[in-house]
Amino acid sequence: MTSSGKKTRNILFFLSAVAFLPACQGEFKTTDSLCSAHPELCKGLNNNDGQCRIQRTDLIWQRYKQLKTPTDIEKLHTLEFTRSYQYCLEYAAEIEPTRYKERKSVRTAALIHSYEVMEQLSEELADSKEPEVIYDRWSQGEHQAKEEFLKLEGTGQLQTPELQLALASFYTGVDKAKTRQLLLRALELYQGKVKVKPDIILTLATQAHQDNNKTEAYLWSRVGSLMGLPVANSETLSRLYPMPQQDKSHLDSLADSIIQSISAGHFNRVYVEKNLISLPSQQPDQPPS
Repeated sequence: MTSSGKKTRNILFFLSAVAFLPACQGEFKTTDSLCSAHPELCKGLNNNDGQCRIQRTDLIWQRYKQLKTPTDIEKLHTLEFTRSYQYCLEYAAEIEPTRYKERKSVRTAALIHSYEVMEQLSEELADSKEPEVIYDRWSQGEHQAKEEFLKLEGTGQLQTPELQLALASFYTGVDKAKTRQLLLRALELYQGKVKVKPDIILTLATQAHQDNNKTEAYLWSRVGSLMGLPVANSETLSRLYPMPQQDKSHLDSLADSIIQSISAGHFNRVYVEKNLISLPSQQPDQPPS
């Protein structure tokens, strides 16, 4: 598993919190009211503690969502939120409270509980055939899961932006051309009004730069800049990738078009390919009319 793949896996689950919280909170207005109605969802956590409050709250609501919809996917999300909570607790358990000394032991107990929950969920998901679950097992170092996931390529079961990105993480450094096509396909699969995974754009820009493809490196760096990603500014890009002003304007316009098409859920890689090979400076001079 590449470091890029691990990074991708670590960021995939955060969007789910935003998606389901409003719906769940229609029934229970506060986390306290949810815990009162379902104390089992809050059992074993460092409740009434300022440390890891956000991660704890997200985990409680995800547990509730799993309670209502006990699918492998929801169990996976609970596992992922538990990991996030656990990471926070590992730091919090080392903090020496200035008041309420008992809180340190509560945090330690909650940390131990998180490991137990993660082990239980992992066991329950060990035989799951859901691609997202298989990829999660691979990202955690399970070699057999890697083989299972790669066998799904070409079956139609990986047709989501996240899973195309996951597949691309395997081919990065192995087959750059295939990686590029998988990343472009991932952009095509966005339905609009969904935040694009930064790794897609950054990898496209990085690979083009490594291949000395200045035109495409400039394009995807420009797209990344428009998305607010950590890429070079416009002035630096112009120095890195010198080109005629008319080509730069053409690529700037294409970058704007890409942003708009992704936002509308209409990204088309064929359109991008055609524009990449249609730079104004490479067109034959038109005879005067």
